[in-house]
Amino acid sequence: MSNPTYTIKPALRCLCRSRNTIHRFRSIATTASHYQEAALQSFSDPPVLDPNLVSTRKEEQQLLSTGVSPIGSRRRRAALQSTSNIPFEQLPYQCFQEARKILQTDREEKLQQIEEERRRIAKAEALDPARCGGDAGKKGKLVAMHKYLEQLKVLADVNDPLIKKRFEDGLGRSPVGNKTTWTFWLIIGAGDMNRPIYRYLADRKWREYKRRVMMQRISQMHVVPDVLPHLDPVAEVSLAFGRRNVQPGEFVDSRVSETLPRLNVQLFEKGEKLVTLVVLDSDVPNVEKDAFDYRCHFLATNISLSPTTTSLPFSALSKESQVVLPWLPPHAQKGSPYHRLSIFVLQQPEGKALDVEAMRKREEREGFNLRSFNDRHLVKPIGVHLFRTVWDEGTEGVMRRAGLEGANVELRRKKPEALPYKKKDGERYR
Repeated sequence: MSNPTYTIKPALRCLCRSRNTIHRFRSIATTASHYQEAALQSFSDPPVLDPNLVSTRKEEQQLLSTGVSPIGSRRRRAALQSTSNIPFEQLPYQCFQEARKILQTDREEKLQQIEEERRRIAKAEALDPARCGGDAGKKGKLVAMHKYLEQLKVLADVNDPLIKKRFEDGLGRSPVGNKTTWTFWLIIGAGDMNRPIYRYLADRKWREYKRRVMMQRISQMHVVPDVLPHLDPVAEVSLAFGRRNVQPGEFVDSRVSETLPRLNVQLFEKGEKLVTLVVLDSDVPNVEKDAFDYRCHFLATNISLSPTTTSLPFSALSKESQVVLPWLPPHAQKGSPYHRLSIFVLQQPEGKALDVEAMRKREEREGFNLRSFNDRHLVKPIGVHLFRTVWDEGTEGVMRRAGLEGANVELRRKKPEALPYKKKDGERYR
């Protein structure tokens, strides 16, 4: 009789194979698998994002895609996620509350000084000009007194933590125009910019970074002194073509700059001002002179601006009473270096409107000299912006649509002439 172990082993192998084949096939079931359940859950509605609480870049991008901007700094929003919603002025910190009492006392003193200065101004306005050194002396004294009054208004609120909180959080921020055509955002809302403290804070914030960048660009690219001998901007100027914001000195495609741009000019001084806009190309090649000339691409005058009226679309300007030279698309001929397109905001004399018809007869595009223009009309630059253009794949079409010549001309640099070879005297080497 054979050994039973030899017959049991083949039987075990058959049972193991059948068991493995059974597990390979999945039974039919009516319930969804875990993978399908996860896939169904991923198509649910996205969570609603709070602009006061988003603290990551991904959440900020998702919120911006809906047309809503985050409020305040990212650090502040991250801190609010872990704290209760307590009003800022009621924070339970003894040192903070004691400091607020000191600041409140100082503010009351400043308010008393403001009332006293207003009485002094009213008294000075009633004085006879003969006692103040004439009309010019009286006017100068009143200007100095009003300036000091504005400083007191700023000092009364500059240390208020609630004022700083509203400014940093941007609670008064509002878009200029609709979302589809305009993407600039004001630093402070229109109502807040009527107050001296918000104009002061916005001016200080602009000078900390944006103004320095602008001054660096116009210095590096030699806008000063090529166009003007000196420039001291006091107004913030932002530029956009459609929905694209342009940074200072950025290259702009010729097909993008073919459309009329839009400016946002933020003034930091109260009152309305009349300004003139000039868009100047300072790198127009002159083959005959082997040099560069100026060309004016846009000129408009008698434009009213104020701290609360900042939007300045070129398409909204009146062609009869404001536009002197209509928009000419920026272009650069093939082979020429990049062109610097400078945008200048020029403040007109107080209360004086310029004669548009006389300017149309006198001013020309080619050879436009900004220095002579400023001296002739007594205007001074208060804001500037800069962008660049170069020959690209769309420049030929832009020039053809604008009726400009020279699209089929390529500029090339002259090769330096070789110096004539002069044979040295051989006797000196003997």
